[in-house]
Amino acid sequence: MSLPVLGSALPADAADTSSDPSLTGFGHDPWWLIGGKVLAIFVFLVLTVLLSMWVERRIIGRMQLRVGPNRAGPLGLLQGLADGVKLALKEDIVPRGVDKVVFVLAPVMSAVPAFISFIIIPFGPTVSVFGHHTALQGTDLPVAVLLVLAMSSMGVYGIVLAGWSSMSPYSLLGGLRSSAQVISYEIAMGLSFVAVFLYAGTMSTSGIVAGQQHIWYGVLLLPSFLIYIITMMGESNRIPFDLPEGEGELVGGFHTEYSSLKFAMFFLAEYINLATLSALATTLFLGGWRAPAPISTVWEGANSGWWPVLWFLVKIWLFIFFFIWLRGSLPRVRYDQLMKLGWKVLMPISIGWILIVATVRALKNEGYDIQKILLYAVVAVVVVLAASLLFEALRGRPDGDGEPAEPDGERAPDAGGYPVPPLDAPHYHGRPAGPGTDATREEVGSGIH
Repeated sequence: MSLPVLGSALPADAADTSSDPSLTGFGHDPWWLIGGKVLAIFVFLVLTVLLSMWVERRIIGRMQLRVGPNRAGPLGLLQGLADGVKLALKEDIVPRGVDKVVFVLAPVMSAVPAFISFIIIPFGPTVSVFGHHTALQGTDLPVAVLLVLAMSSMGVYGIVLAGWSSMSPYSLLGGLRSSAQVISYEIAMGLSFVAVFLYAGTMSTSGIVAGQQHIWYGVLLLPSFLIYIITMMGESNRIPFDLPEGEGELVGGFHTEYSSLKFAMFFLAEYINLATLSALATTLFLGGWRAPAPISTVWEGANSGWWPVLWFLVKIWLFIFFFIWLRGSLPRVRYDQLMKLGWKVLMPISIGWILIVATVRALKNEGYDIQKILLYAVVAVVVVLAASLLFEALRGRPDGDGEPAEPDGERAPDAGGYPVPPLDAPHYHGRPAGPGTDATREEVGSGIH
């Protein structure tokens, strides 16, 4: 199989027989077809948000043995629409003392990049629409995947500015948490894409889908796929990584002071990002709009016409169900655990995996036996993982010549960390009896609080 090259076009003799779109096929549609694609993507995202809200509340309700929305419409299907109308009609409260320009601009900066990111996602192959042959994709670029990373980086500006402009310490902490979280997990996410770029030979989404004609990159590049799944949970700011909205610590996070349509725009951006991250995972690792192997091998027309749109939607909704399943199953992690996972685990593994993939590709291009190369790579990975696990296991043990570690509960208050006074410490007029006082339990008596 010849790998697609950046900006390459289909051969002239294969242009009529292949339905895979190429970069040269974009930009020639009539204006009404371009407008129709943009409108179709917008309607698809809005309907996906409404349906995702209904599906999430129904599934989590079933998991927690309670009923979900069942009043508005049949089976509660119109509950999301009712919530949207309610938010639009609620009073728009702007707290006193906020930076009004930034306060109003922040929700827009969070929602608009979420819509733009979906424009490069391929829904299907080249089809005929009213006599015009066009790809079921808004557009494509030589660096299309980088557009998604750029838009996600722009979206976090809306969250940070929302926290800063609210003039609230809780909102500001939520915005700062979101910026640190996105920086940490966007680096690991970008590194998980590098292995895909190396194998596909392009950064365009249509070229990456074309490169998965015989085997999906989710199988061929399994570590990159697993890293992306973890990082996309961190990018979406959802449980178990919803630290910017931690209700137990920050009331509501960066959008504590927002209401009405401004709050609805943050809500809309979150669920659109959910669909975008799922669609990007489908495109990069699960063959995009291509049918799974059992269907594509038995049915020759599974990857032609409008049927690929069905396979694409099924894959997206499987990822959305995965998000919902995690939200109903896992607790929120601590912030230090979140940062440690991003910087100390995901990034080193991503860099090491990229080195292995690049080495395998280079040796394969030189004509070496691919089976021996893979064997050596697997052995190297096992050795590195075993060494890292052994290092982590031995690092916490005290040195043989040093003092033994203090047992739990006997750590000195000034030993670092977060010292907590003993529960039975005497207090005199609300103050603990320190070393400079002669107070005893008998002397303070009822002064213990």
